[in-house]
Amino acid sequence: MSTQFEAFKNKVEHCLCAPGDGVYTVNTAKERKAALRNKLYGQTENVDNLWRESLDELPNSPHKAVMLGISSDCGGGILRGANWGPLFVRSALIDQQPQCHSFDLGDVRVIPHLLHDKYLNDATISNCQKALYGNEDNDYYVSPLSITEDVCDSFYATFKDKGIFGIGGDHSISYPLTKAYLKAKREQGRRTAIIHFDAHTDLLVERLGIDLCFGSWCTHILEFLPAPHHLIQFGIRSSGKPKAHWESTFGVKQHWAHEIIERGAAAVAADAIAQLKADNVDEVYVSFDIDALDAEFASATGTPEHNGLTPQHALDILSAIADEFPITGADMMEIAPFTDSSLVGQSSSETTLREGAKISAFLISAMNK
Repeated sequence: MSTQFEAFKNKVEHCLCAPGDGVYTVNTAKERKAALRNKLYGQTENVDNLWRESLDELPNSPHKAVMLGISSDCGGGILRGANWGPLFVRSALIDQQPQCHSFDLGDVRVIPHLLHDKYLNDATISNCQKALYGNEDNDYYVSPLSITEDVCDSFYATFKDKGIFGIGGDHSISYPLTKAYLKAKREQGRRTAIIHFDAHTDLLVERLGIDLCFGSWCTHILEFLPAPHHLIQFGIRSSGKPKAHWESTFGVKQHWAHEIIERGAAAVAADAIAQLKADNVDEVYVSFDIDALDAEFASATGTPEHNGLTPQHALDILSAIADEFPITGADMMEIAPFTDSSLVGQSSSETTLREGAKISAFLISAMNK
C-alpha cells in the first residue's frame, strides 16, 4: 500500500463510519440499520471492524464509483428528514437495483447541529473534536460540510480514476462534493460542467444570513467552474424570479420544467449536449435533487413541487448526456423517507425511494463505464 493511500485510509477511519451509521442514534431505526448491515456484511455484529478491513480493497476495486453517505440536513430549512437518505437509499439500491455496484466508503460522522466549521469558534471545534475523535491530539474537521470536502480532496488526490457518488442529506452537501470534484479536475486540466436537476435554482447568495445552505450552494461553486454557464440546470419551476433573472445575473444555463415537458426531453438534451460540445467539456458531474421530479413521484422530500419532471424525462436527458460525455461524479440529494407531505402515508416514501434508487443506479452505472 502506498503512503498516500495509508494517509487517506487513516483519515477515513477517523472521519467516517460504517455505511448507514451516519445518523447518530441510540435506538431509532435500529432495525433498519441492522437490516442494512445484514445486506452489506451478512451479520450485524463486528461491523465496524469489517468496514475498516474493507477499506484495504479500495485501490483494487473494479468499480470507479465510490459511494459516500452524508447524513446531514442541517443545511435544509423547510421539512427536515433528509439525514436518513443514505441509509434508506442504500437499502433501496440493494433490494431494487441489484445490478448496480459501487465501492462503499461509508458515511461521514455527523454532529447533527453543525453545518460548516467556519461558523464555529475554537472552543466549540475543540469540544466537538473530543466528541468525535476522542482525546487524541488531531486537527480533523467536525462539521459535515467541512469533513466531506476534506475527505473528498484526499480521495481525488489518491484516486484520479475514480469518482464519488454522494448520498444526502440536504442539498448543501453538494457544495463540498462538487467543490472537491471541480478543484481536482481543474488540477488535472479537465474541462468540467455541473448538470443540476432541481425544482429550485439554489442560487441565493445567502439565506437568513447563512451563505452555505440548500438554497445557495450553486452560487458558491460557480467560481470553480471553467465558466458560470457550465452549470446547466434542469427542472426549475419554483422560483420567485423569472429564468432571465437567473441566467443574466449569474451566467448559468437553465432548462425549466415546462420547457422540457412542452418540447420533450430529447430536444432539450440535444441543446445541452450542443452547448457542452461547444464549450469543449471533457466530463460532467450530475447533482440530482429528488424534487426535480413531480411531487407525484417524489413527495418524501423537504420541498416537493408539482408540475415537475417524470422519472423518464430525467433518465432520457441523463442517458443522452451519458452517451456523449463521461459522468465522473454524481450525487442524489433531499430524499427524506420519514417525510410525507402528500398525506398518503407509506407509499409516498416507497415511491420516492424507488424513483431515487432508479436514477441513482443509472448514475452509478454511468460512472463505472
